[in-house]
Amino acid sequence: MGKLLWQPSEERIKNTNIYKFMGVINEKFNKDFEDYGQLYQWSVENIPEFWASMWDFAQIKASEPYHQVVDDLTKMPGAKWFEGARLSFAENLLRYRDDRVALIFKGESRDTVQMTYAELYDEVSKLAQYLKELGVGPDDRVAGFMPNMPQTIIAMLAATSLGAAWSSCSPDFGIKGVLDRFGQIKPKILFTADGYLFKGKELDSLARVADILEDLPSIEKVIVVPYVRENPDISHVKNAVNYHEIKTGFNPADIEFAQLPADHPLYIMFTSGTTGLPKCMVQSTGGILIHHMKELLLHSDLKREDRIFYFTTCGWMMWNWLTTSLSVGATLVLFDGNPFHPNPGALWKMAQDEKITIFGTSAGYIAALQNAGVKPGKEYDLSPLKAVMSTGSPLSEEGFEFIYDEVKSDLQLASISGGSDINGCFAGGNPMGPVYAGELQCRQLAMKVEAFNGHGKPVINEQGELVCTAPAPCMPIYFWDDPKGERYHSAYFDVYPNIWRHGDYIEINDRGGVVIYGRSDATLNPGGVRIGTAEIYRQVEQIPEITDCLVVGQNWNNDVRVVLFVKMAEGSELTEDLKKQIKTTLRTHASPRHVPAKIIAVPDIPYTLNMKKVELAVKKTIEGQPVLNKDALSNPGALDFYANIVELNED
Repeated sequence: MGKLLWQPSEERIKNTNIYKFMGVINEKFNKDFEDYGQLYQWSVENIPEFWASMWDFAQIKASEPYHQVVDDLTKMPGAKWFEGARLSFAENLLRYRDDRVALIFKGESRDTVQMTYAELYDEVSKLAQYLKELGVGPDDRVAGFMPNMPQTIIAMLAATSLGAAWSSCSPDFGIKGVLDRFGQIKPKILFTADGYLFKGKELDSLARVADILEDLPSIEKVIVVPYVRENPDISHVKNAVNYHEIKTGFNPADIEFAQLPADHPLYIMFTSGTTGLPKCMVQSTGGILIHHMKELLLHSDLKREDRIFYFTTCGWMMWNWLTTSLSVGATLVLFDGNPFHPNPGALWKMAQDEKITIFGTSAGYIAALQNAGVKPGKEYDLSPLKAVMSTGSPLSEEGFEFIYDEVKSDLQLASISGGSDINGCFAGGNPMGPVYAGELQCRQLAMKVEAFNGHGKPVINEQGELVCTAPAPCMPIYFWDDPKGERYHSAYFDVYPNIWRHGDYIEINDRGGVVIYGRSDATLNPGGVRIGTAEIYRQVEQIPEITDCLVVGQNWNNDVRVVLFVKMAEGSELTEDLKKQIKTTLRTHASPRHVPAKIIAVPDIPYTLNMKKVELAVKKTIEGQPVLNKDALSNPGALDFYANIVELNED
């Protein structure tokens, strides 16, 4: 059991959105719920009633009401949500049109810029008029190859206001990575900036875009947003137009929001693609809107007066999630660049300057702060901060304690877990509940999440597979170019028919908390005993001589042996004494099963562009299998070292 780190005050609990929502449920259904556990149990036992209540609580704007919430809760995949409703995602995000600040943008090494809700509406209006003249409509895809800047959000809103589906990836993707994604969905329009900033350097995007267009004939127009240069030369980019020309060519007007069914395609998200061509997951207008609003209003306690930040690129689902905060009327803080430039406190200085109340990041970033010795709470004024969110990988108990010791003692730390697949979370934060070290606070409302043991039975206080045994509106409506649904089915439903198997290894405890142990497809099975990789990372990453590590199971002598790769801190080397220390630490604090058979120093640890360790790609490499899509990696060259490690061929 993790240590209790924080408990909200009674006053704070009663001021939360979720407490207000619980009161609505109590009154509407004649209940007397007093805590989250009771509300959660009701939500998974009364799924249609929950989502109907959420629709009203979120004040979702629709030109036509739905006839029924869901047609068949026993059907997964394929349940139909909110049939009959006609609505616009963009209209729900642009419901405010006043002088409150909507967006604050801080580009690395650049001055901060702001945009009000009125200014945002007007810019979307002008761009939507231009896209409509280009013939963009409900059957089209519009893509962004953009930094995390206001114009990316403007482009998405303009496209979706016309009913087009939006898809994006960040400008640090290689040409093949972009083509592997956009080449499948054939977008009509491409948005790009002329470049981006990283670690103080200006990096060009237009040369890559020109090459991408050679193999992407579906693109009819490229809209270039000036960012690193005031007036970039776009003459070498086919069918390109400067975004500023569009802004000056149209006058703001009321937006004619296309009113479309709730299951109309909104976003096309991609899997990481490290083991093959990325899968294209199509998600729905109504499903994503209501799911995000549930997570933002109830689980993040987002209010109009809040300033919410998430450190993300446009290639990660947290960008989509953050953007929906506009529907609440909050202020979104956008950052693009390296979070450690010009120094490791860069994001916390921004949090101080912009009075951020909800600060979102990754577990990897928190570990990097610890290693760098940053003490944000002592170095910056973080008095407005009420919540920190963490995702991307499991946050260690030490990471939890670091936030309370070195950031702020009185805040909600919400470790959250889900994926691009559902553009949201299965488990995460509960603003009414306590925070325990190493635990996600709860399974999220109306997400019927269980941990299945090896026999396919739900277990409590035991490790098991994360499954979801009832449909949710955020689940993909289909995979792109998968007419019979075979790829969709095989991705989640082949192991347990009619049950979503997510691919994470978790434990649900009897107080409702959730511990994530890592990807189940990367689970280690030495001697047939399943081990989550996160348990090893948690221990090894506390050793000061090691800056990073990665663990895989290597097939060896009809069994699996644990192999630990370590990236050494500058000036440190992997000695026999250090190997003994690592093994002793794991044996003492985890179990003898966690002790690696091999510990090998490597120059780098490979990551996806979304900063997730690629255990499967390393496993394939050391076993001589091809890794089909290295362009999905932020540092593909790192894999080369793993191909011929002599030590892996020895007992």
